[in-house]
Amino acid sequence: MAGPKGFLITPRHSCDRRPVHERVQDWNEVYDGQSLLPIINAQAGRCMDCGIPFCHSSCPLGNLIPEWNTLVSRDDWDVASERLHATNNFPEFTGRLCPAPCESGCVLAINADPVTIKDIEMSIADHAWQHGSVQPLLPQRLSGKTVAIVGSGPAGLACAQQLTRTGHTVVVYEREDRIGGLLRYGIPEFKMEKYHLDRRLEQMRAEGTTFRTHTTVGTDVDAAELRARYDAMVIAVGAHAWRDLPLPGRELAGIHQAMEYLPLANRVQEGDLVESPVTAEGKHVVIIGGGDTAADCLGTVLRQRAVSVAQLDINPRPGDERSPYEPWPVHPRIHRVSAAHEEARELARQAHDGTVSGLPLPKDPGKPEDVRAFSASTVRFEGDAEGHVRMLHLADAAPGTRQPISGTERWLPADLVLLALGFSGPEQDGGIISGLGLKLDERGTFERDENFATDTPGVFVAGDAGRGQSLIVWAIAEGRSAAAAVDRYLTGTTQLPTSIAATDRPLTA
Repeated sequence: MAGPKGFLITPRHSCDRRPVHERVQDWNEVYDGQSLLPIINAQAGRCMDCGIPFCHSSCPLGNLIPEWNTLVSRDDWDVASERLHATNNFPEFTGRLCPAPCESGCVLAINADPVTIKDIEMSIADHAWQHGSVQPLLPQRLSGKTVAIVGSGPAGLACAQQLTRTGHTVVVYEREDRIGGLLRYGIPEFKMEKYHLDRRLEQMRAEGTTFRTHTTVGTDVDAAELRARYDAMVIAVGAHAWRDLPLPGRELAGIHQAMEYLPLANRVQEGDLVESPVTAEGKHVVIIGGGDTAADCLGTVLRQRAVSVAQLDINPRPGDERSPYEPWPVHPRIHRVSAAHEEARELARQAHDGTVSGLPLPKDPGKPEDVRAFSASTVRFEGDAEGHVRMLHLADAAPGTRQPISGTERWLPADLVLLALGFSGPEQDGGIISGLGLKLDERGTFERDENFATDTPGVFVAGDAGRGQSLIVWAIAEGRSAAAAVDRYLTGTTQLPTSIAATDRPLTA
């Protein structure tokens, strides 16, 4: 440990965010990276290197958190990077996108503020890139074995990098025009600028991984034929089958799935489009859903200069403290304010005060300072004569049943409605299932055993396609563990590490 009184003499200080009025004018990351490094050593020194570090088991990757905390507190950044990369292929992704269950498991979280593990992780990764510490790791020899990986999200990329580094010839197939999956087109630029992804891909190419874009396995190339060309195959296509909201008026124009809306905004930032064909500019927007995807929509809506925005969450408002049913070290469901919610709150306050032309909120949802309405059940949509949505009817949701309570119905203006209701599993309209003889379990995900193997010899499943909608750390952990299983299948043994990958413990986002 850095010192025996670290957390006693140093208060928690999270990474500062750029001022709201500044960051909503651009698409750059919300965090002020310049303010972080001067304080990160002291924050790492708050870690006490506990005798039983519950942060280890709270992290699906099994990150060696106390070790690199101590190293950072001593300014030993290079070794800290080595220890971090020993368990995590992409810490610059997780440091920005993970909800940090490790911090919930920090021993300090029992009765105090936990260590800023997520900020420290991001700082180590960024420092390593800035100082040239991240280099391609070439295999010592080639095995002569070939592996096809279908899907280039975090699970597919982690699996590909592990297998390439151990000497196998790996080809990643991606149906989109660019590699990255939801990291590319689902995560908004203000949460993670895409140069982080691009430079990792360049590292992987230098190591020997091959990428094939514009290739839909099951359509552009027959899945069975592809399996026959490779010694093993990993399905890491994610869980992209979105949930819908079959209510009266759903057919109206202007009602879109979040994953129809967000990729278009990202394509504008990539330079593919001058402007998005589905934009919030000048519109009254309602976002239905309470998770991270809904918050991503909110931040995007604000930057597109909507007239007003409301977010409807059918669940009751979580408490500010963990409930007795979610004791430490469980990652609790508590009321959290994302960067996007902070932005909406501040813009609403500015509009109310008349200090700045901010974003007025509809009078109905929640408190004046919060864009969200909890226990809000959508009842129906109404449109104009041209068939475009103009109004959303909602009501209070009955506790426990989520059914609308009679007499509580009201309406909101809605020119654009975004559905962010999560995902039910992998898409099932392609030729992967029939071509490879895969089976689906009761959750709608691909069946596999504890070694990530399907009933079809040589075919494995990793990430959300087998686990269901989950967190980026679980995707990377599963990709790493699936790589070890594939390596063992191909060679009879493996030296690749296995992350915490309890496939019988689904953890939805």
